[in-house]
Amino acid sequence: MGGGGIMNKSGVAPRSAQPGPRIPVLERLGPADLMMLWPDDLGWPEVIGALAILDGTGLFDPDGRFRIGAVREVIGSRLPQVPRFRQLLHTPRRGLGRPLWVDTRFFDLTEHVRVLPFAAPPDETGLLRAAEHVRALPLSRSRPLWEMWFLPGLASDAVAMFIKVHHTIADGPAGVALLGTFLDPSADAPTTPALPWTPAPMPSGRDLFEDNLRRRVQAAEGTLSKLRRPATTLHQAREKWPAVRENYLKERAPRTSFNIPIGRHRRLTVIRSSLDAAKQIAHSHGVKLNDVLMSATAGGLRELLRSRGEHVEDLVLRAFVPVSLHQEEPGRARGNQDGMMFVPLPVGEPYPIRRLRLIAEASVRRKKHVIGAPEGIVGGNRVLQRAMTRGLARQRWANVYIANIFGPPMPLYLAGARITEIFPVVPLIGNFTLAVAALSYAEQLNITVVADANACPDVEILAQGMRDSLQALSPFKPVLT
Repeated sequence: MGGGGIMNKSGVAPRSAQPGPRIPVLERLGPADLMMLWPDDLGWPEVIGALAILDGTGLFDPDGRFRIGAVREVIGSRLPQVPRFRQLLHTPRRGLGRPLWVDTRFFDLTEHVRVLPFAAPPDETGLLRAAEHVRALPLSRSRPLWEMWFLPGLASDAVAMFIKVHHTIADGPAGVALLGTFLDPSADAPTTPALPWTPAPMPSGRDLFEDNLRRRVQAAEGTLSKLRRPATTLHQAREKWPAVRENYLKERAPRTSFNIPIGRHRRLTVIRSSLDAAKQIAHSHGVKLNDVLMSATAGGLRELLRSRGEHVEDLVLRAFVPVSLHQEEPGRARGNQDGMMFVPLPVGEPYPIRRLRLIAEASVRRKKHVIGAPEGIVGGNRVLQRAMTRGLARQRWANVYIANIFGPPMPLYLAGARITEIFPVVPLIGNFTLAVAALSYAEQLNITVVADANACPDVEILAQGMRDSLQALSPFKPVLT
């Protein structure tokens, strides 16, 4: 989710004083951000989000109506800390440079913080169906690219919240920081009334032209600088070559029944687990928590393919694993700063512990070859970037996307309501019809599997295989909660 959120070590944004008058700054989308934008045109919306469950005891009035006004008051009071949430993505005319963020002239919080009572039975199946419904609603480019939906109607006065943000705003770590902007460490944290907001003026055509010209001159100077130092440039290229070769050229992902171009519909399923138990698995086998997640995913993929009657003997799939390159302190991440690595998943290995160790050994090797996202390779060349984006529909770099995001270690509150669970939701693009994302929160390790509805209607088999794999790896106590 988005840039601008700043959290302290507890995972909560500090309540600073309201900022003074804003000085317009031209914030252009970089190559990485543009790569998050163009999939929209292909019907692959780059929207990330989180599904949270709140103890809604105090969120209803005496007549049983959800107190959306009180929630909006809290959200509105924190918006000065998240400037991007009152900005539009503006694409200038040709010759004036890349898209940039500009303040919207009119901002209506009711268009972004909304309520959708359950129309289905208030069980988990209905909840996930409702979450997918609001996830699939398009974000209009005429408004800031985020929405927060509240879904009352669960049992015991619980309320679901689904926040969705366009990926151009932030990656996973930055999204956690952004969400923390609206959360508190206690139920009785005071709310500071929001001060009137005045949008910064729209930059003029001359401003945009001069900024674009300056950026082009700087880029040209950078190119000339490299040409003047051919030995240094060649050395840098040689340093990057092993990572390029290891990730893109040395191996190809095998073909599977689920790696087909994605459609528009998704199925969500969740896996609840204990963070402490998962850490015990990692400690007992001398591996990382990320290795445990990848091993569980490999076990789930094994069961999925076997249920389809496909041969898994000696099969090794490849996982696309994002690696955070953020240098900020925990909770202060902004924007998109991800690298990546491709990790082999030995789904043909029938023994979970052996599978875990093979993945851990491979991860150690692959971490030496973390590479910037493809946009870092093709630079600012729009033609190459768009060609690469379209090529994702038939890519053979990886079979599945797996992300592990570190969240707040303590329980947090929204408008006085305790958040009991949070599940991450990541997008699908190209022929990645399966994505697995884990988020740690308050001693929980909650996992969401996002699947293309057509390619993986049997996604629950994968999820159950992951649960079984986690259980098989646990040497002390049950992993699942």
